[in-house]
Formats: sequence, C-alpha cells, structure tokens
Amino acid sequence: MHTARDIMTKEVITTTPATSVTEVAGLLDKHRISGVPVVDQEDWLVGVITQSDLVSRARDLELPPAIALFDLRLFLETPSHFKKRLEKMLGTTVGDVMTPKPITVYPETPVSQIADLMAKKKVHTIPVVEAGKLVGVIGKIDLIRAQAREPGE
Repeated sequence: MHTARDIMTKEVITTTPATSVTEVAGLLDKHRISGVPVVDQEDWLVGVITQSDLVSRARDLELPPAIALFDLRLFLETPSHFKKRLEKMLGTTVGDVMTPKPITVYPETPVSQIADLMAKKKVHTIPVVEAGKLVGVIGKIDLIRAQAREPGE
C-alpha cells in the first residue's frame, strides 16, 4: 500500500505570511501549481494558500443574506464570518488571504485516506508534516501520477 511518503513532492515551494498576494499569484503561475504551504521563520506550517483562495479574493463582495420582517432586518450570516470574508477579499498579503490551520497528513498516511480527504474536504493541496515540520506536499497531480504508475489499472 502506498503512503504519502511514496507520492509526496519533497522539494516544496513555500511562502511566508508577509509575501504579497501578487507575488504568490506569480509563483503559482510560474510553477503551474495549485497551492503552496505557508511557513513562518522557523519553517513551522502556519497555513496554505491556493488558487481557490485567490479566486475568492477576486470575486465581487456579496452582502450577507437577510430577511426583512417589518422594521426588523435579520442577517443570516454571523458578523464574524462576514468580517473574515471581507478581510480576505481586501487582503494584500498571504497572511490575510491564506487558509490557516490547513488539513495535513503524516508521511505514513495511506494514499487512499489522502484521496478521501481531498474529495470530502474539497482540498487540492495537502501539506505532509512530521514532528510539526513540513516535509512534503501532495497535490491532486501527485495522486494521478501514483495511479498512472500502478500496473494493471
């Protein structure tokens, strides 16, 4: 059975929270990747930034849905959730736009479990950590490459 260690990309392109959104967009484009792990000064994983984060940032602002009942207006989204969406849209650095506390796996995690995570959580970039440090990254293409190498399928 294959594990994360077998399919992960070991030479990981990373970024920091202080990197500009423009810079990271160029990085994703240049390397044709869907996302990168975000690390602090000690190389501890603090988040991940993906194409989806950048696409969300480029969308038009949608006001929270509301119900008007006479003179009362009830918003169907919490103020804190709306504030987070607004901050993400207006953010200029990776730290403003990234997804903090990303889903991670260990090097021993079975590939089938990684595929389940990607499908169920709708994520395309999963950092691989060992003892809290980033040791690799798995993207959808890594799963596809692993399937292409399997004989008889």
